[in-house]
Amino acid sequence: MILHIYFARKFLFICFAMTLVLFALTTLIDLIDLLRDFGSIDDVTLWQVVQLTLLKSPKTIDQILPLILLLSTIALFLNLARSSELVVTRAAGRSAVRALVAPVTVALCVGFIAVSTLGPIVAAFSNKFAILSEDYRAGGSAVLSVSSEGLWLRQGGEEGQTVIRASRSNADASVLFDVTFLAYSPDGGPIWRLEANSAALGDGVWVLQDVKIWPLVEGGNPEAESSQHEKFELPSTLTLERIRESLGAFSGVSVWDMPTFIAQLEQAGFSAQRHKVWFQTELSRPLFLMAMVLVGAAFTMRHTRLGGTGFAVISAVLLGFVMYFARSFATILGENDQLAIPLAAWAVPIAANMLALGLILHAEDG
Repeated sequence: MILHIYFARKFLFICFAMTLVLFALTTLIDLIDLLRDFGSIDDVTLWQVVQLTLLKSPKTIDQILPLILLLSTIALFLNLARSSELVVTRAAGRSAVRALVAPVTVALCVGFIAVSTLGPIVAAFSNKFAILSEDYRAGGSAVLSVSSEGLWLRQGGEEGQTVIRASRSNADASVLFDVTFLAYSPDGGPIWRLEANSAALGDGVWVLQDVKIWPLVEGGNPEAESSQHEKFELPSTLTLERIRESLGAFSGVSVWDMPTFIAQLEQAGFSAQRHKVWFQTELSRPLFLMAMVLVGAAFTMRHTRLGGTGFAVISAVLLGFVMYFARSFATILGENDQLAIPLAAWAVPIAANMLALGLILHAEDG
């Protein structure tokens, strides 16, 4: 038990150091990238770009977590091999599989924490990042949300904000049904209200059918001054690509809220296939992180005097990347409904664990 605690503590320390190094590197890359994106906007200061970078950092760390554990495992066992601690452990009668108990347990715990705690943090920071970046780019925000009451959109510009509510949509979000538009002036007061049977988003314009408009002028009579139109066009700052990107963005929804969000998407008329795959993939993440630890250990649980350390490290990293891309490829197949959701989310982590464990047993027992 004491040896397991020792290995776990050593592994955690290496993970922490590796996270700090990669955090500094990825933050610097994100900062340069955002400076390039927002450098041409006069109103955006350096401090605002730094804020955006820090808001983006949790998502980046969340994405590279498998790489962190893989590199940490390689560093752990290379360190143990150089100090001959693995040799002493084997001489004491402990097999290599038992030496893996502590790192694997730590990986599973990190996976559960990443899903249950880091995920909601990433969702909150990503939502804030999306709002601020949109505000810096357009001087207003275009925000999409889905609730039990239907689909909500907000488009903004110099003329003010417009809130849009629709009871449902077609599958690709190009046409909204039972739509209400409520426009606000730049000072925050309502200007007019519009209801339409349908609204189709074209190139910079909403094409509305069966429309009724109420002017909301102070002291006026909205109903008496209302007007009806069979067809009406309204300028729009939204695009189909931006709406679809908002619907397909998983980072803004935590794993705890995803089942409700999926139900609301389907109720609003959208396909939730991508979100169902993402949800199952998140649940399988602890198993995948465990596979990364086993892959790293399979090539580095050997004494450095045997030689070939560089080749072993490169092989471990390459196999880890192959498993990562295989998981991404399976996810894409699941999102396109070409692979069953459980198979797309769980097949690669299970296969990766079995492959890595097989390599370890073959190296130890022949």
